[in-house]
Amino acid sequence: MAVAERRPSLRALNEDRRRHQRVNVNLLGRYMLADRREFPCQVVNMSPGGMALIAPVAGAPGERVIAYVDHLGRLEGHIARLFQNGFAMTISATARKRDKLAAQLTWLANRHILGLPEDRRHGRVVPRNPIGRLIMPNGVNLTCRIIDVSESGAGIATNQRPPIGSLVTLGKVQGRVVRHLEDGFAIEFTRLQHPDFLEENVCGG
Repeated sequence: MAVAERRPSLRALNEDRRRHQRVNVNLLGRYMLADRREFPCQVVNMSPGGMALIAPVAGAPGERVIAYVDHLGRLEGHIARLFQNGFAMTISATARKRDKLAAQLTWLANRHILGLPEDRRHGRVVPRNPIGRLIMPNGVNLTCRIIDVSESGAGIATNQRPPIGSLVTLGKVQGRVVRHLEDGFAIEFTRLQHPDFLEENVCGG
């Protein structure tokens, strides 16, 4: 009898999993385990209800996790299962947040189908005022020259080269270092910028 009573809930769970179609992605981020340790990660697939991460340290099944994922922001949930080199986690979110995630995942999937390079999917321009303020990962504030900028990223001329994957702030915009250049480095913004306010946000302090 107990088995018969469990079947409807299992069926509902499977239907819920099918409703949230997984999308293959390649997104960098960080996550924090219940003991407040933080580690870098790479999200390899996700749906509005869960995601799989390649991660250096995995917690225990059921453990609470807070993740900060490029393009998607803060996501909270619990570890659902462990696998080699990482873990899968649920995403706890309101219906509105899930709808927003679904729209963002559709955009990410379409971007990959189009095969646009991550840092060249928007046309780059040289800003009218190329002097910017840069906050480094260690909190040091520097003046730099902006080589070029787009809605998704920028090239920065400076003799400083923070490690690939580290977070910096250019003007008012946060970005992640994706490549070192001969005279500086390139960043990808953690959020797409509106073209009308791009130079104001990037060149403004």
